[in-house]
Amino acid sequence: MTHPAPKGAIPDTPLFDRDASIRGYRMNKMAMALGEPANRDAFRDNEEAYLDRFGLSTEEKAAVMARDWHEMVRLGGNLFFILKISAVDPVPITQIGAAQAGMEHGAFLAQRLGKV
Repeated sequence: MTHPAPKGAIPDTPLFDRDASIRGYRMNKMAMALGEPANRDAFRDNEEAYLDRFGLSTEEKAAVMARDWHEMVRLGGNLFFILKISAVDPVPITQIGAAQAGMEHGAFLAQRLGKV
């Protein structure tokens, strides 16, 4: 069931609510499991097999494997959980911020942090 956007909602910004939490449960559980060293090793060794252990859908797997942060959030990923994936790669948090803002990383750094 889709609910109307709450008052003051930011356009094109997924809301992490109960529905998103339920929708993203498998992906969030997978990401949280990356807190264990053995799981990080399994993720690095065979990412697709690791994702299959948690029953991720084809769409969820594609988003994780592409490191499509915006899509993971749209699919119900809790940003605090999916950031664990960035610790395995590692991916700079500013790169994730740029993806969430729909910006190129360099432009994001320039606009948000005044860096060129």
